[in-house]
Amino acid sequence: MSLVAVVGLAKGVSPTIEAGVAAAGLPASVVGVVIALLVLAPESIAAVRAARRDRVQTSLNLALGSAMASIGLTIPAVAVASVWMTGPLLLGLDATHMVLLALTVAVGTLTIVPGRATPLTGGVHLSLLAAYLVLAVSP
Repeated sequence: MSLVAVVGLAKGVSPTIEAGVAAAGLPASVVGVVIALLVLAPESIAAVRAARRDRVQTSLNLALGSAMASIGLTIPAVAVASVWMTGPLLLGLDATHMVLLALTVAVGTLTIVPGRATPLTGGVHLSLLAAYLVLAVSP
């Protein structure tokens, strides 16, 4: 499934996701998390399959590559669009999430620079993901 199809699917189901999140009494930020998980699902499934075959490096390459492509293209596109829009560009991150973002960048760098991933670094990445999800649900 192509990225365009997945993004189109996410856009189509976003009203349903918004209604479900509101009905569950969760913060509105959870909608973004669910949509991001939906967009990254194909690569994430491939990464999990690679990890099950003890191909940790391939797994991390798939997961980090898709996330970096999504984030690495979204933020610059929004930054360019903000030139034509009025008002400041805000990422919408509070201090806690900024620290978590900095930790994620640091751990990602420590994973990629040596050129070899280990199950330990994969576990650290999963721990950071779990911390992000917990903080997204209960800020």
